[in-house]
Amino acid sequence: MKPGIHPSYHPVVFRDRAADYAFLTRSTATSEKTIEWEDGNAYPVVDVEISSASHPFYTGTARVLDTAGRVERFERRYGKREAR
Repeated sequence: MKPGIHPSYHPVVFRDRAADYAFLTRSTATSEKTIEWEDGNAYPVVDVEISSASHPFYTGTARVLDTAGRVERFERRYGKREAR
């Protein structure tokens, strides 16, 4: 790797305020705000809108679309397609 061209890769805390969930990882993201972590060190904190703790897919609250109902509604509205 060439020296001086790569961004700083350092520990960062990502915090999901909606789910009251935070995790420490390494990233090139930076922030002026800091937070004291469980190990007693202060790390930059990046607030995110959604994480695995609040995303519907990972929490099991995802809605399942009724595709059969959509097809039936389309056929009622526009009629069934005629066989060729």
